[in-house]
Amino acid sequence: MKKTFLVALMLILTIAVPLFAQEPKKEMSADEKAMMEAWVKYMTPGSAHKMLDPMVGTFDAKTTMWMAPGAPPMTSMGVSTNHWVLGNRYMQQDFSGNFQGMPFMGVGYTGYDNGKKQYFGSWMDNMSTGVMTSTGNTTDGKTWNFKSTSTDPMTGKDMPGDMKITVTDADHHTMEMWGPGPDGKVFKMMEISYSRKK
Repeated sequence: MKKTFLVALMLILTIAVPLFAQEPKKEMSADEKAMMEAWVKYMTPGSAHKMLDPMVGTFDAKTTMWMAPGAPPMTSMGVSTNHWVLGNRYMQQDFSGNFQGMPFMGVGYTGYDNGKKQYFGSWMDNMSTGVMTSTGNTTDGKTWNFKSTSTDPMTGKDMPGDMKITVTDADHHTMEMWGPGPDGKVFKMMEISYSRKK
């Protein structure tokens, strides 16, 4: 009998305590509603994110690099796998290949900031200890222009750069990069041509 009473008491407390603990819901203020709407808009992927879809998948990547203006080009092959992460908010790029006979691996992220209304990117690889960051935009979903910043290993200071991504079709896109040469003048340093693996 005592055991039955204790079980019944525990059941009553389990049900009753949460009910008494709840406070009556209060109406949100206009400021709170505006803040909630702003956060929902900020966190929801939209058409700007969707524009990156042609770059999602696995691609053969041909890299052409120039070490200085007028220098002969160096070419290498790699594989780039791009996939959406965190609910289609950011596109992650995993790159593997080689550079002058050495293994090369890199990881990058591209996204669109709904609040700032601009695209952004980051890049890290095994041939540096820093991160390259970039911001840019597109007007047609076919061509993106970015301004980038990375570390100059000779001075330890920020080095500006320009990048252009061009989507030719659903299976091909290119990335071009320009930066300052030894004389300080900007020249084309790199081009990567991506072809979707079949």
